[in-house]
Amino acid sequence: PLGVLASIKKLLFKGFAGASLFEHIGISLLRVFVAIFFATLLAVPLGIIVALNDYINGVINPFIEFYRPLPPLAYLPLVIIWFGVGEMSKYILIYLAVFAPIFLNTRAGVSNIPKERIRAALSLGASRMQLIIHIVFPSALHSILTGIRIGAGFGWTTLVAAEMVAATSGLGYMILSASEFLQTEVVIMGIILIGAFALLTDFFLNRIIVKYIHWKGP
Repeated sequence: PLGVLASIKKLLFKGFAGASLFEHIGISLLRVFVAIFFATLLAVPLGIIVALNDYINGVINPFIEFYRPLPPLAYLPLVIIWFGVGEMSKYILIYLAVFAPIFLNTRAGVSNIPKERIRAALSLGASRMQLIIHIVFPSALHSILTGIRIGAGFGWTTLVAAEMVAATSGLGYMILSASEFLQTEVVIMGIILIGAFALLTDFFLNRIIVKYIHWKGP
């Protein structure tokens, strides 16, 4: 523990591998949250469409279910071959890890909406778009945010794998680089930082659920 505290002080003042501690933290936060943002941007509307259309569900769902259980390290070589070793491959790897939980929870949330609620809206003359905006999306919002919470956890889990290849900064890079030189205290500090930011992300999303979707109940 004393070694870890000393390494924190050292990294705060001297940095690691030519970058300050805040630069390592900042680039990792950027990679995770950009991937979560774009995954949410596609997974939520796609999950809604799939849940409302059996034909599209039959086409898309097998692909999602196939890649969902695969560990990121399994398709990391393909991502590198197709997208190179730059930043894009890191974002895509985290994106793929985040996408499936958000998609599946969105689909489940829409599928679990009581049919009576949808029929009532249609009987009152709601259009397809009005149905999605005013009934489907609000009813599935709890499941969507839960999916984002789960996806964010997968994003932080995948961060180290994403920063394994040709990275020069980031918490995952810092951990892997320190391990090569047996700097145990830096490795432990990196693990604690990743866990702390993952915990804060989950806490923030949970507070949104509790505050704005309190009508959903436990």
